[in-house]
Order: sequence, then C-alpha cells, then structure tokens
Amino acid sequence: MRKHYPAQFKAEVVLEILREEKTLAQIAAERHVHPTMLHRWRNTVMKELPEVFARGERGGAERAEQEKKVHELYAEIGRLSTELEWLKKKGIRFE
Repeated sequence: MRKHYPAQFKAEVVLEILREEKTLAQIAAERHVHPTMLHRWRNTVMKELPEVFARGERGGAERAEQEKKVHELYAEIGRLSTELEWLKKKGIRFE
C-alpha cells in the first residue's frame, strides 16, 4: 500500500533538504520517508523552479490583458445602458 503525502509536507521536506543542514539520510529517518522519495521530490522542485519564475513574468502580461478586457466590457455596458435609456425615453418597449 502506497503512502500519500500532502503537498505542504513535501514542500517542508524539500526546503529542509535545500537548507543542507542535515544529510538526506537524516531527514529521511526523521520524517519516515524513503530517501529515494526525497530525491524525487527534490529533483521535481529543481526541474520546475524555472517555470515558477516564468509564470510570474507571464502573469503580469496576462493581468494587464485581463484588466484591459474588463475596462472594455465596462465601457460596453455603459454604452448599452445609455442606448437602453434613450430607447425607453422614446417609448420603445422590449419584452
């Protein structure tokens, strides 16, 4: 039966590994995790780390694009509200 570890636990263990205050074998014994798993978790983090920073760079551009889209949609709502009020004043009904 396989053990499943929560992401928070894995993150704490990998940070402990990266601090290099204890050997991998010591951490494995203290945390009751096989050293092979610790190697996998550390390698996964090291492999994915550049992507974390890349997401941050893309996030700024995506956020700006989203804000622009929201601004355009609010402008459209304002325009349509004005048209609706004008049509109501003219006595045109929509049902």
